[in-house]
Amino acid sequence: MNDLNPQQLLQALNWRYATKVFDATKKIPEDVWQALKQALVLTPSSYGLQPYKFLVIESPARRAELLPHAWNQKQVVDASHFIVLTAQTKVTEADVDKLIKHTSHRRQISAGALDSYRGMMVGDLIKGPRGKIAHEWATRQTYIALGNLMTCAAVLGVDACPMEGFSPAEFDHLLGLENSGYASVVCCALGYRSANDKYAALAKVRYETSDLVSVV
Repeated sequence: MNDLNPQQLLQALNWRYATKVFDATKKIPEDVWQALKQALVLTPSSYGLQPYKFLVIESPARRAELLPHAWNQKQVVDASHFIVLTAQTKVTEADVDKLIKHTSHRRQISAGALDSYRGMMVGDLIKGPRGKIAHEWATRQTYIALGNLMTCAAVLGVDACPMEGFSPAEFDHLLGLENSGYASVVCCALGYRSANDKYAALAKVRYETSDLVSVV
């Protein structure tokens, strides 16, 4: 099932970097983009709740509006695809019930069979201490999606740049997210590096494996 060997995986991860200059003339092929979009959808999340939405900003005019609120980083307008990853601002029982209903349908089991699972989620994310930091919790889930997206992009030979350098409040305003139940947390530009991006040739700077990985 898996044709990717360990060496190929590491080559892809060593090849990738936070692309600063994209070739605006090169677009991600449709089949590759569809795979990357599904990689976002297939991202694992705590409880399987998927407390996020991914906004693909296609309109050049809308990207131009966002640009000054992203420190004028040209990736916003030059990348083939620009995604704003948003996280829920709170978790409600309606969110839990939506998942229970969908799980019941997908797995062909009764919703009642999931009562204990529902109770666990409600007790933790709504009535428990994490209910007070639901947006922070949802944001962490969203970053799992970002990491999954960038890894899959690298494997498919697509460049990516994660971006926290923007004004979430301004993005939320321009994208109509205010009072939507979602808020911008991070962005990702995707496409193909420009031959003029000097950062592509720089050596990776990572600590030794022994400095970062311990066996306990």
